[in-house]
Amino acid sequence: MKPEIVFEDKHILVCIKPAGVPTQSRQISTPDMVSLLKNDLHSRQAKSGEPYLALIHRLDQPVEGLLVFAKTPVAAKALSRQLQTSVFGKHYLAVLSAVPEQKEADLQDYLVKDGRTNTSRVCGPDVPGAKHARLHYQVLRIRDSLALARIILDTGRHHQIRVQMAHIGCPIAGDTKYTPAPPGQPRPISGPLRLYAVGLSFCHPVTGEPLSFSHTPKLPF
Repeated sequence: MKPEIVFEDKHILVCIKPAGVPTQSRQISTPDMVSLLKNDLHSRQAKSGEPYLALIHRLDQPVEGLLVFAKTPVAAKALSRQLQTSVFGKHYLAVLSAVPEQKEADLQDYLVKDGRTNTSRVCGPDVPGAKHARLHYQVLRIRDSLALARIILDTGRHHQIRVQMAHIGCPIAGDTKYTPAPPGQPRPISGPLRLYAVGLSFCHPVTGEPLSFSHTPKLPF
């Protein structure tokens, strides 16, 4: 698989992660973005040895969209610092399986991760391991019982968008992990997860230049 690179210089690399490909995997037989990009960089570089490539942020395996990687330790350190601030912007589009009561709102919750099931849930602030999660959503279009929403992440918690939208009764279409099953019925399955990382903005880690990237997915909407 040839990675789709949308921007690259000596310090950073921005690419599109296809749905179904993990950002990084511990399984040797499973292709992931880190190994695919390292192989691509290795094939293009003049020197021998494994190229440096630092993972800055992740996307869930079913999610398609933009990722940025650092090609030097200096860039990795600078981008990691930005990731903890509002300078680093992450924008998503999501097809929701229900229409929210409020067409635009901020969601603030505390989430805790369960490593055994690889899931997260909304909890109280005093639960051990609880982390504050905040996002903003805006409904763009409505069709039948579905809603297309733009989502801006202010924090980057495990499965955050999926958990918080499901918590208000509007799970992401195709999300079998967080879509509750109707009483006495099996959990519905409606195709792939309809969540897309469509916007990424940050300052170049070396020059300080503001950078912005966008991705236009094929939406079933």
